[in-house]
Amino acid sequence: MIGAACRRACAVMVTAALLAAASPAPVAAADERAPNVELRGPKGQRQRLADFRGKIVLLEIWASWCPDCKVLFPALDRLSREFKSRGVEVIAVNVDEHRKNADAFLKTQDYQMRVMFDPRARVADAFAAPGVPASYLIDARGMIRFAHAGWDETADATYRREIMTLLDEWRESPNRN
Repeated sequence: MIGAACRRACAVMVTAALLAAASPAPVAAADERAPNVELRGPKGQRQRLADFRGKIVLLEIWASWCPDCKVLFPALDRLSREFKSRGVEVIAVNVDEHRKNADAFLKTQDYQMRVMFDPRARVADAFAAPGVPASYLIDARGMIRFAHAGWDETADATYRREIMTLLDEWRESPNRN
């Protein structure tokens, strides 16, 4: 579980990543198969990441107490609205220990993207996320192609460029799923 000490450590790591990068800091997990984690929806419904195979997935690990996550959330939703019809699924995985904190934040947002909940941070552990926010762009074959820790003002352009790269590859692939 993510306790107060872990939150502080995450905040320090994210701050360091932001200061060191001109764009969201790349994470070393790129070009590995995405773990087939179980996700929980708002009503407790279970879904596995593999259920989205054949789509491009932008998986974002976030928390309501994270200032950068709060800024990033609406940008992710804009990406979801823009690219959903083209086979891109944006999944925002909340890791708040207490669901009421996530729900309070979500009530302040007008969003359409898929939000899942992981109070034990199992998804973050499976992806070896260095903190929050952490993002993983997964291709239609289930491979992590791009991974980032932190956020800055270039994140939106970075994610768009990477999504377009994967869409172009998918469109040109003779073996589309």
